[in-house]
Amino acid sequence: MKLGAPAREGWKWLTDASIGSNVPNKGGTLTNADFLDAPPESAVLTDYDRTHVTLYMRLLDAYADSADWREVVSVLFSLDPSIDPERARHIHDSHLARAHWMTEHGYRQLLGKSPR
Repeated sequence: MKLGAPAREGWKWLTDASIGSNVPNKGGTLTNADFLDAPPESAVLTDYDRTHVTLYMRLLDAYADSADWREVVSVLFSLDPSIDPERARHIHDSHLARAHWMTEHGYRQLLGKSPR
């Protein structure tokens, strides 16, 4: 997937406004102040998870589109992966892992169902 690709590709156009989520930066991308290097590890949904639901959805969409992780961190986290590639990859991978966890476990808590 190239940066010049059509603007309506799922993970690029899905913003907090389109689903009414509470993302810190209403422009659809995050700044360093809006995210941690890794989401908090927890067996239950955290406030961080609730705040970053849209980010998780966009990461999952990018993953489904086979988007390059470097482009994803550039677009979604406003990071230049060439400056600190290890940190950028860690941020991407840890948030993507949490996004996958949300699809298996965390969504139940968002819906008000008890975790298994």
